Amino acid sequence: MRYVKIPKEKVCEFLERLKSMGTLYGPKKISEKFYDFREIGDVNEVEFEYNRTITPPRKFFFPERETVFTFDTANVEIHETLPTGEPIIIFGVHACDIVGLRIMDSRFIDDQPDPYYQIRRENGIIIGLSCLPDEYCFCSVRRTDFVDAGFDLFLHPLPDGYLVRVGTVTGHKLIENSPEYFEEISSEDKNNFAKFEAKRRSMFTVQGNWDDMRYRLELHLDHPMYKRESDKCLGCGNCTLTCPTCRCYEVKDLPTLDGAGGERIRFWDSCQFRSHGLVAGGHNFRPTKQDRFHNRYQCKNAYCETTTTAYCVGCGRCTYYCPADIQFKENLLEVYGLGGGA
Repeated sequence: MRYVKIPKEKVCEFLERLKSMGTLYGPKKISEKFYDFREIGDVNEVEFEYNRTITPPRKFFFPERETVFTFDTANVEIHETLPTGEPIIIFGVHACDIVGLRIMDSRFIDDQPDPYYQIRRENGIIIGLSCLPDEYCFCSVRRTDFVDAGFDLFLHPLPDGYLVRVGTVTGHKLIENSPEYFEEISSEDKNNFAKFEAKRRSMFTVQGNWDDMRYRLELHLDHPMYKRESDKCLGCGNCTLTCPTCRCYEVKDLPTLDGAGGERIRFWDSCQFRSHGLVAGGHNFRPTKQDRFHNRYQCKNAYCETTTTAYCVGCGRCTYYCPADIQFKENLLEVYGLGGGA
């Protein structure tokens, strides 16, 4: 892997260069507490020190709502509406979210290729950014706090700039086509990188390895945590809609008023919605909140063979944005046998 350095005073200039290559998105502060990935007009609005965004970067490749095709009933024709393939650059993606994208890839590309998702991914550039954890983060025990794949460039903070890891051929081209912004790393830079990584690891509130979490949950399917916490749940779906790896969607046909045509849309769904498990005939595979709550904990802690991690990447969004203050990490710790109940 190639390593270079970008001085702090040249970062904004580099972002301006990226804007000339496609639509640039990055983390922006949108309220007193919240950040989100938004299109960048003024590069000075990019936030480099943030913990998490409201919506994960999967939204750029798997939109909240999209038209998959239109139909003409008069002529019995279907017109597919594939993405244009315009290049997009997403700057400031944290390591856990990069693993989240790789998990999405395993389902929308490796498993059953989805052309809508695949076209967007093939035309996307991912530039990662390291971060310091807060009390909601537990990506370290998920082994998603550091990545060696899934990015074109990855930036690590230094006192006077960023150490940049180059991850792909596209990343190499970004460096080669903009040599005025980068320089070779020094021994001091290497030492500062090591110090930052040591500081970052020491800040996690949970240490160890949760690779066996799925087995612990399977052994305690009747744990009282499920009933207690699902009683608090509002069924709003915030936990799944903000999750970097949730991929459930609904499909609907919307005809025009005259019945001559229409469109088929797909949009994000949530396993926490009562309608999610409802099938023809009125049967519901998960009729209660506890059933749906239980399913989510099992699903997020299942094993993804492609990334060799759980489907939960430890970003903390589901807790941070939960209006009922349901503490996902603490609930897992309770079942795991390392913590107490609420």
